[in-house]
Amino acid sequence: MASDMSGGAPSDSVQCPVCFKDFTSDAINGHLDVCLLESDADSGPPMKKFCSEAAGDHHTAPSGVFTMFHSNKGKSSHQNETNTSSANKQAGGGAFNKGVKRSFPAEVQAEPECSGTRKRTDGQTLNATPTLSLRALITLNKPLAEMLRPNTMEEYFGQSKVVGEQTLLRSLLDCQEIPSLILWGPPGCGKTTLAHIIASTSKKKGTARFVPLSATSTSTAEVREVIKQAQNELRLCKRRTILFIDEIHRFNKSQQDTFLPHVECGTITLIGATTENPSFQVNAALLSRCRVLVLEKLSVEAMGSILDRAVAALGINVLDRDQANPERSDDQADGNEPRVYIEQKALDTIAYLCDGDARTGLNSLQLAVQAQVSLTQSGLTGRDGSTQEILVKEEHIKEGLQRSHILYDKAGEEHFNCISALHKSMRGSHENAALYWLGRMLEGGEDPLYVARRLVRFASEDVGIADPFALPQAVSAFQACHFIGMPECEVILAQCVIYLSRAAKSVDVYMAYKNVKACLRTHKGPLPPVPLHLRNAPTRLMKQLGYAKDYKYNPAFSAPVEQQYLPEELQGIDFFTWTPSEG
Repeated sequence: MASDMSGGAPSDSVQCPVCFKDFTSDAINGHLDVCLLESDADSGPPMKKFCSEAAGDHHTAPSGVFTMFHSNKGKSSHQNETNTSSANKQAGGGAFNKGVKRSFPAEVQAEPECSGTRKRTDGQTLNATPTLSLRALITLNKPLAEMLRPNTMEEYFGQSKVVGEQTLLRSLLDCQEIPSLILWGPPGCGKTTLAHIIASTSKKKGTARFVPLSATSTSTAEVREVIKQAQNELRLCKRRTILFIDEIHRFNKSQQDTFLPHVECGTITLIGATTENPSFQVNAALLSRCRVLVLEKLSVEAMGSILDRAVAALGINVLDRDQANPERSDDQADGNEPRVYIEQKALDTIAYLCDGDARTGLNSLQLAVQAQVSLTQSGLTGRDGSTQEILVKEEHIKEGLQRSHILYDKAGEEHFNCISALHKSMRGSHENAALYWLGRMLEGGEDPLYVARRLVRFASEDVGIADPFALPQAVSAFQACHFIGMPECEVILAQCVIYLSRAAKSVDVYMAYKNVKACLRTHKGPLPPVPLHLRNAPTRLMKQLGYAKDYKYNPAFSAPVEQQYLPEELQGIDFFTWTPSEG
């Protein structure tokens, strides 16, 4: 595609590989989309026909001229190409067109219709709310969270600290200067949604192509194929590739190394999403090439905005809020579709109980509405022919949103966070906080014996000799938990936690032994020998060598005995006050 071939074309022009005309780098992507569609009217792309005729071979197609548009590496016969082209013409598109479009997710290609703007009660504007119908909600086997996935930053709620109006990242996103990112946050906080917003914006502006993959179902070979396509796309069309890897922590270290050189040279812009701490789950070399964005749990206010957008999309009226707007109620009734109302308390219940998970909140709303509509589906119209009204109440939401578990990863970072909080709360003698963190762990499915073992350690480390009964109390709690298990043992652990929280604290034992270890590790030269008078002498030879000589048997004396018990080099040391710097 050198400019010399075009006969005086500008130095920054790019030649179209289909029609051989020259275009600027800004216009080539838009032209390609049109040119490739027009080329489907013929039996094949002009370049492919030209190569076949020049070679004089009408039975074997040339090796992939445009490999960036191919999903496989194999060669196909001319007959197969003709059959494929004919089949695609009947379906309304060509094989070449499929090759171009396949890199974009379906969510980006088909954007939902919008019903304009809508004002919330708090004054916030909900822009471009997608319009859905209750019939689609019931018949389509698709979660509401997926159907209402935002496509713009204006619809993206709850992460203003990271992508707010005045943040650096928001400025980079607006100007399409997207760095490689690792999105870290709990489930349902908006990691995948943020990636799809970036994809939607990139597609509209034509600055990049977006390829979504999941580490749970993608092989290393598939990743290499996408990277090869990205190299061709960058070389031929001057268009970057944004590669989104969901659950990137599922890739092992060697698989993550595949991205390193291509992220480094800018062939791909990597966006990885993970619920695990990237410090532990992502290669340090890859982590240094990406910016980590920490997304937080969604607040109750953010969940309220998301739910308001959902009920607006479904045309559901909120009692005591939308009754003042009868136009919405009239517009909402469509044919035989019922009028659906929801209590404001029901929406508040979802916002408070979904634990900051937008996916859980939206799908719970969908479940409650579907259930109530299905119950009355046999009689959607009354005797007078009027459309029946359905009310979704707070108890319906609670029934569908039964929290059978608390978000707690027994093998991940939350496991260590909670046990650390429990330990430090007991150390600070805050029994209420200690009980709370104990409950978080047990209700989240933690092994009670693990907690009991930590309490035994705490009894010596933080209580120690200040309360000699603390250790027997902790050991007894461990044995009781081993005997009866959950859920009966939870009160035993609670009793032990309260006892240890209220007990007097002393770290003398812990600090003294810590100093002993430091003394041994920092000692220079051979360790000093055990004094002869402290050694046992079971044989005659040992006695002749002076073992146990002049040892004073303490019970034989009525007064304290003056005797050396430490090696000569350590005489006078006090491990309760000694520090390694003094050694």
